[in-house]
Amino acid sequence: MSIPSSSADELQSLPLLSRDRSFWGMIATQFLGAFNDNVFKQVVLLLCVEFYRQSEGADIYQSLAQAIFAIPFVVFSGFAGFLSDRTSKRTIVVLAKIAEIGVMLAGMFVFLMSDAQSVTVLYGLFAVLFCMSVQSAFFGPAKYGILPEMLREGDLPAANGIMQMTTFLAIIFGTAVSGIAKQGLSANQLWVINAFCVSIAIAGTMTSLLVRKTPVAHPGLEFRISTFGVNQENWKLLQGDRTLRGVLFVAALFWFLGGVILPTVNAFGKSQMEFNDRQTSFLVACVGIGIAFGCLLSGKLSRHRVRFGLVTIGTWGMIGSFVALSWLGVSGLPGGVVLNLGFVGLISLGFFSGIFVVPLQVFLQIRPPKDQKGRMIGTMNLVTWIGILLSAPFYYACSKACTSLNIGISWTFLITAVLMVPLGLFYRPSVAGSPKSIP
Repeated sequence: MSIPSSSADELQSLPLLSRDRSFWGMIATQFLGAFNDNVFKQVVLLLCVEFYRQSEGADIYQSLAQAIFAIPFVVFSGFAGFLSDRTSKRTIVVLAKIAEIGVMLAGMFVFLMSDAQSVTVLYGLFAVLFCMSVQSAFFGPAKYGILPEMLREGDLPAANGIMQMTTFLAIIFGTAVSGIAKQGLSANQLWVINAFCVSIAIAGTMTSLLVRKTPVAHPGLEFRISTFGVNQENWKLLQGDRTLRGVLFVAALFWFLGGVILPTVNAFGKSQMEFNDRQTSFLVACVGIGIAFGCLLSGKLSRHRVRFGLVTIGTWGMIGSFVALSWLGVSGLPGGVVLNLGFVGLISLGFFSGIFVVPLQVFLQIRPPKDQKGRMIGTMNLVTWIGILLSAPFYYACSKACTSLNIGISWTFLITAVLMVPLGLFYRPSVAGSPKSIP
């Protein structure tokens, strides 16, 4: 089924994707923001693991950090989607980047004013993490919703592949830089990391100015209380579109699993295998390396079409990677061998994750009517972040179970593999009535 396209004149007026300064400005803005988020968040999570090791109990601190980061997305995603349809998405992008400067300054202040070796520093960092999440919650719908407004619809699979790839490249570099910096700095010097993040936030604000202005998608859109959740128009759309509902649920499951894996890899590396901060952060970064290449390949394989078959391929690849990672934790191999095989296993996990997620992202962008795209992206953020929020108590339960049974946290990888098996066996989105082709 073909997707309605813009008029020929409008298409002719748009530059080629490779020469579109506005598009590459948006990519740079997203890259720098994701880089900053992951530098700061990984420092916080590494500190959480240190206090977890001292407590000899379940990993409550990483679970709290995950929950604190997810709550603003659950609370504000619907309203952020409303704003992205009610005002110019470019305006929201610029204002969000300005807010990022203030958030990173607050993080630097916490490190300067607190003892990084005391657990009380985590409470200040959790407050900053919450503010960073609020800023990201408002940035998200505008970031993804602006692409259909500024690009040819036929360019969307490639554009999403590029955005997803560069986002996860930012995760790679941000996570790696975080581990290297924390390993090389004393506890009282950690403020330097946030000083660096402030400069990156300023650079991201400058690149956001390259993004061209886009028209307001829905001028005069009326505010309702339901705006903070799923608005009435989106409910009707979801009720009448089984394929869209399914894609939304599967996207939420994907990010639920992602919310479990990040703290699991940190705990597996730093606590179970006793790797240092740098090695543990490189393990996390390997997931991003794989996702970057998986997203790029998925965009290429789509060839201007939404190909749900890639979701099935990605699912079974992720299951196999999870099983292999779980085996590593009980293999009894030397630490150096486990580290190297862990790099391979996590790159594989990321690669199949990238294959998995791009078709879902493209479908959620192009399926809703033009005047509902921002709010549907907001709904997507709401649902997926509910998944991530639920991952926090799930990870804590896994951590507590592993501690009680005196087994390694790596068993959590096997649990996640089992959760994905029904998806691989039964999830087959209906082609009928779905936008299979993109002109």
